[in-house]
Amino acid sequence: MIELFGLYEYNEWANDRTIASLRVLPEDDYIRDLGGSWPTLRATFVHIAGATDAWAERFAGNDVLVLPTEADLPRLEDAVRVLLSAQEKHRNHLKNLTRDRLERTFSWTNLSGEVKTSPFEIVVRHVVNHQTYHRGQIASMVRRVGGKPIATDMVRWGIEIHGSQTAGR
Repeated sequence: MIELFGLYEYNEWANDRTIASLRVLPEDDYIRDLGGSWPTLRATFVHIAGATDAWAERFAGNDVLVLPTEADLPRLEDAVRVLLSAQEKHRNHLKNLTRDRLERTFSWTNLSGEVKTSPFEIVVRHVVNHQTYHRGQIASMVRRVGGKPIATDMVRWGIEIHGSQTAGR
C-alpha cells in the first residue's frame, strides 16, 4: 500500500509542475488549436481533470457517464480547481484502502454506458498512468507553442523529494 501512496504523491507533484508550466503561457496559447486527438492544451488538461474526478467518483460508488468539456471549464484555473479537488478525493480514498480491497475486482460504468470490470489495484494505478500519458502530450504541446515544460519524470521526483532522505544509507 505504501507504494500506491508514493505513486499518488508522485502524481500530485507532477501535476503541480504541469500546472506551473501552463500558468506561464498566454491564454491564446492555452486555447490554440494544435491538431491531434486533443487539439488544445485546454482540451488535454480539461480531460485530465475531468477523468481524474470521474475515477474518484467511481471509487466512491457513483456512476460518471459524462466528462466536463472545454465549455464547462473554459479557463485554466477552472480545470485546476477540478483536478485539485479530485486529487483530494483520491488522497482520502487511499487512506481507507486495504490489501483485501485492492485484490478484489472493481466494476464501473464507462462513458459509453458499458459495465467494465478489472482488478481494483489495476484501476487505481491506471488513474496515475492515464495522467502521465496526457502530461507527456501537454509537455510536447507546451514546446510547440514556444513554452518550456517543467520536467515531470518520476526519477526527478525521487531525487528532489526523496534523494536527500536516502543519502548515506
